[in-house]
Amino acid sequence: MDWLKIGSALFLLAMIIFLFPRAKHAIENSPKGSMQDWMGYIVPMAAVILFVILLIALV
Repeated sequence: MDWLKIGSALFLLAMIIFLFPRAKHAIENSPKGSMQDWMGYIVPMAAVILFVILLIALV
């Protein structure tokens, strides 16, 4: 194992250690979505999925 791989592994480990508490804090303090917010996400996703299925069926 060369020094580049060791350094990359250490950098990845440090990044995980520093980002985990901040991500946990952000999840705990984020606003909760209402049903209207979720429908604003689900409807476009369903449209994209149906479009992909249509494209697959046309091939």
